[in-house]
Amino acid sequence: MTESLDLKKTVNLPKTNFSQKANLGQSEPARLKKWKEAGLYERIAEARRGREKFILHDGPPYANADIHIGTALNKILKDFVVKSRSMMGFDAPYVPGYDCHGLPIETHVERKLAEKGKNKADIPVSTFRRICREHASTAMNNQTRDFQRLGILGDWENPYLTMSAEYESATARLFGRFLERGYVYKGLRPVYWCIHDQTALAEAEVEYKEHTSPSVYVKFPLRSDPASIDPALAGKKVFFVIWTTTPWTLPANLGIAVHPEFDYSAVEVGDEVYIVASELKGSLAETCSFTNSAELARFKGSKLDRLEAKHAWLDRTSLVMNGEHVTLGEADA
Repeated sequence: MTESLDLKKTVNLPKTNFSQKANLGQSEPARLKKWKEAGLYERIAEARRGREKFILHDGPPYANADIHIGTALNKILKDFVVKSRSMMGFDAPYVPGYDCHGLPIETHVERKLAEKGKNKADIPVSTFRRICREHASTAMNNQTRDFQRLGILGDWENPYLTMSAEYESATARLFGRFLERGYVYKGLRPVYWCIHDQTALAEAEVEYKEHTSPSVYVKFPLRSDPASIDPALAGKKVFFVIWTTTPWTLPANLGIAVHPEFDYSAVEVGDEVYIVASELKGSLAETCSFTNSAELARFKGSKLDRLEAKHAWLDRTSLVMNGEHVTLGEADA
């Protein structure tokens, strides 16, 4: 019987200290502990001191709950950027921060109060603010722990907090400079408003529940010379047709927007001519039951720019303007 050969000894294999198994559950915490004990972030910062700076202005996460896949992905990608810039030789500090104000924190606290049978309206404002502050501090500590566990390097001992006295005073001083230089003014503009929480809302905080709303078509008489659009319209009664699901805004209407690159048609129905987006003339005819209609001319929206129309019922001009935000879709409002 032939003796078995140890073929491994006949092959010149490289030797490595790397373990054949990753054992990430054990190796990663040990590596992170080593980084912290060695002061890796501080040593990198010292080595890059005086070099050209690369500053990542990191939009802070809300300190309202534990991290989720979105916040993790956000921080990991930014960590890639900062570390790569540091490897390129830049002085690339990373100072993490936390947004400690706002509805996300308040709604979490309200939910916790409700679990205890309490209501926000039944406790003093100062008490509610204190509870919110405590909740934000807890969430911040948890997020810091988890971000560090993901291997993100930064000045975790000195994060910026929007609820710290230093941050709030710096904000007040900066606002004071704006005020002194005349950059602050009082004006009117529409904002989203939460009836329940009695506060303004950012667009990102608004969720739309889709539903079908009644809509109206409204015609605006053309005041400018129709022949300036196309000779075929000379002497015709021409109207711009607009579509809206918010008819209560019409009394304030001052303009009509058309896309400069879209095709528009002049459609004759009886003794009137309607200017409408060419792709939508079929749906308009169907909705308004036009039995006999004919296209007299077709042109780009750019040809309509700065024409004047008369308001649908008020003695006022509505200016026709080009706008690239215009779409051809009929939206549910």
